[in-house]
Amino acid sequence: MQTIDDVQTMLADQGYVCGRALATVVFLSQSLGRPLFLEGEAGTGKTEIAKALAASLGRDLIRLQCYEGLDAASAVYEWNFAEQMIAIRTAEAAGGADRNALKSELFTEDYLIPRPLLQAMRPNPKGAPVLLIDEIDRTDAPFEAFLLEALSDFQVTIPELGTIKAPEPPLVILTSNRTREVHDALKRRCLYHWVDYPTFDREMDILTARVPDAARDLSREVVAFVQRLRGEDLFKTPGVAETIDWAKCLLALDVITLSPEVISDTLGAILKYQDDIQALQGSAAKRLLDEARADLATG
Repeated sequence: MQTIDDVQTMLADQGYVCGRALATVVFLSQSLGRPLFLEGEAGTGKTEIAKALAASLGRDLIRLQCYEGLDAASAVYEWNFAEQMIAIRTAEAAGGADRNALKSELFTEDYLIPRPLLQAMRPNPKGAPVLLIDEIDRTDAPFEAFLLEALSDFQVTIPELGTIKAPEPPLVILTSNRTREVHDALKRRCLYHWVDYPTFDREMDILTARVPDAARDLSREVVAFVQRLRGEDLFKTPGVAETIDWAKCLLALDVITLSPEVISDTLGAILKYQDDIQALQGSAAKRLLDEARADLATG
């Protein structure tokens, strides 16, 4: 990637349409070897950019899906206890096993199960992989503190084996849906970008790239309706992922144009909470559709 335009072109080739600001921070992240921290609402394309980047560069994508209670051991490595037990039983059956020698043999690479962080630190013939640390806001402060070493020096420590340092730093992307604030110490080690909901034109470009078989008039109605829907008082605002899902559903149903009835029947593709779906039934759906069409007429 020589320029910011190259980044946009490469990602577009993978069906990921992004603005220049996002392309700039991706370019700088790769040029400077700094982790990229992407924050924003769910469904705005944070995870997808890591997938598109890995595909465009021909690199492996290694994903660490975060969750409450995730600890360093689960993220870095585990010992293959089943194989270790078999080795112990085999040695005992053979008789005369040297306990100290057996202990040293059990904690070697042969019995190590690498997890995402360790996988990302190892040499790779394709080049440094893309390491996606997804939804970091779901973890807790101790795990964030552990990541400081990994992201500062691109190395991890296994007590039995020592410190393992990446020969070439992986391309790191962290995402957060901002369910809680991530500590400043972690953010300082990253370049930051807020991934917002796209404008009408950009969302049209995204939908055209991801659902090319959808008729343009229907796509315009879908995007205009979702853009209006985001202005409603909802428990969960639909993201771009929901726009794409909805368009695919309408295409599968051979829908040519939106109607209040079609919208009511397919709301489950764009809204994921019953209270939100209930609020959009009947006259509310018709009102939003009328407003969306008025936007298209004046836009």
